[in-house]
Amino acid sequence: MATYAIGDVQGCYEPLQRLLAHINFDPQQDQLWFAGDLVNRGPQSLEVLRFIKNLGDSAISVLGNHDLHLLAMHYAKLNSRKSDTLNAIFAASDRDELLDWLRHQPLLHLDEAQNWCMTHAGLPPKWSATTAQKLAQEVEAILTSVDCSQFFENMYGNKPNRWSDDLTGFDRLRVIVNSLTRMRFVDDEGTLDLTSKEGLDTTPTGFKPWFEITPRQASATRLLFGHWAALNGQANAENVFALDTGCVWGGTLTALRLEDQQRFSVAATPA
Repeated sequence: MATYAIGDVQGCYEPLQRLLAHINFDPQQDQLWFAGDLVNRGPQSLEVLRFIKNLGDSAISVLGNHDLHLLAMHYAKLNSRKSDTLNAIFAASDRDELLDWLRHQPLLHLDEAQNWCMTHAGLPPKWSATTAQKLAQEVEAILTSVDCSQFFENMYGNKPNRWSDDLTGFDRLRVIVNSLTRMRFVDDEGTLDLTSKEGLDTTPTGFKPWFEITPRQASATRLLFGHWAALNGQANAENVFALDTGCVWGGTLTALRLEDQQRFSVAATPA
């Protein structure tokens, strides 16, 4: 029995199947943890959603920014982007069932017994894992409610760009979502830079990668995250495990076996 955490799939269904064959995944004994961004930009988002949903309790997935974008398009009727590859989902006969399942996935998965926490983008340095879980649950409550369309209409935006306990309403929910699904660079006060998306050599002045800020409240918790393909699965911090190795950009799809932290990868295209 093994648990594997897998980076951003983003519609790369065929590489996912090769990766699962490579690790000899057995859904009767093993479990998969997906770090979000199951869909978009890759060619088979519909197949990925169906496959992971059908795994039932053998899979755990957290929501990424592309997953939330898909949900916003459906529930708030927001327009698609030129780079979106989601049309097959909207044309599918099981669309409503799939998207209802997706909006019931969490923003954060915390396994306190095994000391693992997984989100799409990481954890803000000023949040412990338990604090982040409570804040994530505030968003999850509205995601699964009849008012989710109103949330999606107000989800987008880079402001406020710093957490405060005094935040309320959609401003509060937006900062939580941005922190857990879009964060890369922050400053010592916890301000988010949500415009810089490249590697560490492009770190904006006055900012650092979130996992290099010290002290981090969650430094004793082992953190799993995807989202940042430019890191190529490398984060320079203890107890921090980057999973996105850029499959959708022609890189690899990677699984981390949690029991021994061994990595397994397959190329985006078969040799």
